[in-house]
Amino acid sequence: MSAAALLKKLPAAFNADAASGTECTINFNCSTPMNITIKGGKCSVADGAASTADLTVTMEDDDLVALMKGELNGMTAFMTGKLQLEGDLMLAQRMGGFFDASKLG
Repeated sequence: MSAAALLKKLPAAFNADAASGTECTINFNCSTPMNITIKGGKCSVADGAASTADLTVTMEDDDLVALMKGELNGMTAFMTGKLQLEGDLMLAQRMGGFFDASKLG
């Protein structure tokens, strides 16, 4: 599965309760740059990078897919250079809990 295909599934896997009170934009720099916006208890996905983002995640497609499916530990990916983050690092730590990985298969 490509990173773009996985990112397009995020709204269906979104857990509004886990993201309660969170409003943010996250850019994903992968082979097909995309961004997600979490606002008002909803998650939306758009092509390209948002002009302003709270967090930018840069990863290879395979690594991003593995991370979002829970097959790759975020801290391990960060420490080994597979994951680069720019912006709100606390948001990065919480982001995984916003989505049900079992719905991303």
